[in-house]
Amino acid sequence: MKFSMKHLALVIGATCFTSFGVMAKDVSIQKSELSSSVAFNLAVEAMNQCKKDGYAVTATVVDPTGRVLAQVRDNKAGTHTLESSRQKAFTSVSMKRPTADLMKTINDKPILQPLQYMDENLLFLAGGIPLKEKDMIVGGIGVGGAPGGHLDVACAEAAINKHLK
Repeated sequence: MKFSMKHLALVIGATCFTSFGVMAKDVSIQKSELSSSVAFNLAVEAMNQCKKDGYAVTATVVDPTGRVLAQVRDNKAGTHTLESSRQKAFTSVSMKRPTADLMKTINDKPILQPLQYMDENLLFLAGGIPLKEKDMIVGGIGVGGAPGGHLDVACAEAAINKHLK
């Protein structure tokens, strides 16, 4: 049986349109986005909460890809807190869990310790929390500089409770 170019193009076109039509029905995209103003308010609130408690910290908010949306540092916070707070925020978004939980997991299961070395941006210390809207992760917040990760977490949670709940 001999096919002309016109017939071949018609068959290929019909196949493509059918395939794309099926794929389009199966794909659903939902997107929630954290605005830069909300990110800034979260970071400022976390820093101010820690300051009120007597701790000089940096607070960083990242988007779902781990890119910084807002970062604020108390004048008395150490320079290292810029990077530690960013890494905590990044880790919470990337791993989709609070960094305190991740820290406990790798302490309880030593076989998982190499996870912390998968990416130079990961930091498995308490103080990073994923930010969620309707069960979708819209970003992450990381706080660093208080004299204990549980204190960093408390400041981050205070900011979340004020601006996201």
